[in-house]
Parts: sequence; C-alpha cells; structure tokens
Amino acid sequence: MFRSLKVRNYRMFAAGGAVSNVGTWLQRTAQDWLVLDLTKGPHGAGGSAAALGLATALQFLPMLLFGLFGGVLADRYPKRPILIAAQSMMAVLALTIGVLTMTGTAQVWHVFVMAFLLGMISCVEVPTRQAFVVEMVGRQDLPNAIALNSSIFNLARVVGPALAGILISVLGGTGPIFLINALTFGAVISSLIFMRRSELNLSEPVPRAKGQLREGLRYVLGRQELLMPILLIGFVSMFSQSFSMSIALMAREVFGAGASSFGLASSMFAVGALGGALLAARRARLSRKVLFSGAIGFGLFQVLTGLAPFYPVYLLLLVPTGVALITINTAANASVQIATSPEMRGRVMGIYMLVFTGGAPVGAPLIGWLSELGGPRAGVLLSGVLVLVGTGLAVLVTKLIGNRMARPALAMA
Repeated sequence: MFRSLKVRNYRMFAAGGAVSNVGTWLQRTAQDWLVLDLTKGPHGAGGSAAALGLATALQFLPMLLFGLFGGVLADRYPKRPILIAAQSMMAVLALTIGVLTMTGTAQVWHVFVMAFLLGMISCVEVPTRQAFVVEMVGRQDLPNAIALNSSIFNLARVVGPALAGILISVLGGTGPIFLINALTFGAVISSLIFMRRSELNLSEPVPRAKGQLREGLRYVLGRQELLMPILLIGFVSMFSQSFSMSIALMAREVFGAGASSFGLASSMFAVGALGGALLAARRARLSRKVLFSGAIGFGLFQVLTGLAPFYPVYLLLLVPTGVALITINTAANASVQIATSPEMRGRVMGIYMLVFTGGAPVGAPLIGWLSELGGPRAGVLLSGVLVLVGTGLAVLVTKLIGNRMARPALAMA
C-alpha cells in the first residue's frame, strides 16, 4: 500500500504536500464561510448561495480557458522550478486575503479576485504537478503514488475542514486561517528545493514548435483508452467540484449547522474519500470496471444525501459518497497517465485537468442558482441525476468519436 514512500524524493514531496494540503483545506473552508458572512442579510440571516457558486466558478474558470496551454508549458520546461514558483505565488495570495480579512477591509469581490488568480496559477501548477509524479517514482509505482497522493489529499480533507471550523470559532473569524495556510506552503516548497535531482527520472523537455496543442488533442482523440476516462471524469467532475459548496449549503441552510458542524460534514465526506484512496493504493491495477463503479456510485449516493431526513443520516451517507468519488478520480488519473507517452504527458494531463476542473464554472453556478430557487436539496438531487446521465453519455460519445476517427484510417488503408 505504501511502496512509493521508499523513494526519498517522493517521500519528501508527500510529507510537504500533507502539510500544505491541510492548509489548503483550511483555506477552502474559510473561503466558503467568508463568502457567506460577507453576503448575509442586514439582520445577519442567511448568505448568498449564488455568490458562493460564483466564487467556486471563478476558481475553476481559468482552467477552462487556459488549462491546455498550462499542459504545453509543463512539457516544454523543467517541472520542479515551475512548481516552486507556483507554490510561492499561492502563498502570497493567501497572505494577502488573510491581511485584508484580519484588518476588516475584506469585501466579497476580494474573494472573487483571489479565487480567479488561484485558478490562473493552477492552470500551470496542476498539470505540471500531475506529470511530475512519474518523474519521482517511475511508471511501475505510478498508480500507487497517485493513490497515495489522493490519500494525503483526503487525509487533509478530513483534518482541514474540522480544524477550520474549530479555529474559526476559537480565533473569532476566518482571517487567521488564510495566514496559517500561507505558512504551510513553506513545507512543499522546501521539499521541492531539497530533492536530489540525480534521483529524478527527468523527461526531456519538448522543444517549442507550432501545433503542439493540436497535437495533444489529436493524441487523446485517437486513443479510446485515454478518451473514455477523460470524458467520464469530465461529466462527473462538472458537479463533483461543487460538492463542497453543496455540503456548506445543506449543513447551514437545511440542517442549521454552525461552523464546527459544517466542518464535521466536510470531514465525514473526506473520511470516505480517504478510505477509497487507501483501497485504490492496494490495487495493482485500476480497471475500467472500477472506473464505472465509482461514477455510478457517486451519482446514486448524491441522490441519497439529497433525500437524507436528519443531519446524522446525512453525515453517514457522506462517507460512501466520498469513497465513490475518490475511486473514480484515482482510477481515471492512473489509467490516463499509464497510457500516455512521456513526451505527451504534460499536454495530456492539461487536457485531463481541463475537463476535471473546467466543468465547475458550469456546474457550480447552476447548482447554486437551483439551490436558491428550490433549496439545497433540489441542487444535490439534480447533481446526482446528472452524474448518472453523464456516465452514459461518456460511453456514447467515446464510441461515436472512436468510430469517426477510425473511418479516415480505414480509407487511407
């Protein structure tokens, strides 16, 4: 289960990432809570679900617009310096919004700007980080390392929101949370700086040339083993990326939970995700059956959480929902990276992350708007149904594109 940790460079990266990911989830929870606080009514009631959806959308919109170019840069330049620069800029953003909040000058548009700038940095950082994993551990241990990354991410997702809820109550606001997150970036930046370069399996940078972006798209379209998981994760993530927003709305608006209870709901979801990631780490191979089981399970459990009559039932249902989501995320990521040649990995992961995060600007405002019209339950129910529909569409579209790409090849033969 933990075989990738025998590699020193990955062990350092994983340790730094664990600290930084806790800080990231502290900030994500604080950001949602800050938006709701800044948009509550004149008598302190409620908070704008639409504004919360917009903040989520702005954080993922840059990936939709520029994510493919980030993948091209990941193939052209050494990955470690890119990651150090990106992590440093994210730390500066966290420090800035923390100071604004602590001084009482933060406004909701500040959060919108920060979310958008984080998204811009992520356009380059995320595909680069994804492609960098194989340079640390090699192809043989790649599925295990991806699953362990998910475990670390979701362990932070367990600790972060619960800790954020406590700290918001104890420290009297969200400002200190952003400052704490700024400090945690030091862990992952240090791990990158002190890696042994001689032990990295560095891929040769791809020389600058015209048409590299189109080349990456053609590469994916011509391989069903890449196209299927990318389309499937695209349909699923359109609504899974906004699920933390749905948890906030269900906890606060449906069940009347405070900050600490909201953190507990996010942590229950993350407990399931952590369990799913550890199960994936035990597998030597993540098959297509695992991929589809995760997608269908996530859609069904979303529907059930939307129907939960009481808060304890809702909390329990969040656990298998997290298991299902991390199962599809891990299986899709591993299958795409293993099927990709080294010189194309940055561009392919740019496409993967585009569809993984690019649907949020559509899904998050839609769920936020519907939650305001029909209540949070309606938003969660619709999200689950659309995930199930999207799973079927992924199969259909892959077959249609595969048949269309095959016709020219047959004609040339």
